[in-house]
Amino acid sequence: MAEIDSSPPDQELVRRVQAGDMAAFDLLVRKYQHRVAALVGRYVRDWSECQDVAQETFIRAYRAIGNFRGDAQFYTWLHRIAVNTAKNHLVAGNRRPPTDDIDPDDAEHFDVATGLRDHDTPERELMRQQMEQTVLRAVQALPEELRTAITLREVEGLSYEDIATRMDCPIGTVRSRIFRAREAIDLELKPLMEPESAPERAAR
Repeated sequence: MAEIDSSPPDQELVRRVQAGDMAAFDLLVRKYQHRVAALVGRYVRDWSECQDVAQETFIRAYRAIGNFRGDAQFYTWLHRIAVNTAKNHLVAGNRRPPTDDIDPDDAEHFDVATGLRDHDTPERELMRQQMEQTVLRAVQALPEELRTAITLREVEGLSYEDIATRMDCPIGTVRSRIFRAREAIDLELKPLMEPESAPERAAR
């Protein structure tokens, strides 16, 4: 059975923000903050700088959201703002940004490892690295159709309808592929999420 997303659609949240509802923007921030931070982190390696740039991304998005007309998915729009903000940050610091944009296949797919960075300790940093490596290995090991579906959903932020169009298959098939991909990745992550094993891993 496919996973059901209980949060309001992005389009609805955007309309509410444009009508002056700050709480709706907070929901968008919570929904995408780790994904944006992971994307920015591919450009800005220092984590404290990365957090600042991610915050600046949302500030710019809030200022510009009145001009958002829904021609693209909200995350696609936010993705562009994040990339531009990261590049501008590097240029302002006399650092050269990458000549090519980050390939979506190389971006962070899930929030779980990134979320650990909120309160970094050496143990948490080690765990985060282990989780990131596990997620990337799990995604790379997926069959192509599952890997494509989960990447389009989690990285590019496409709707199920858009993914179905892109992959030329029914929406039900898209939901099934994404669900199966998440199950496979969760299975790989499960040993790392067991509380009793964390101190042991950190001590090794």
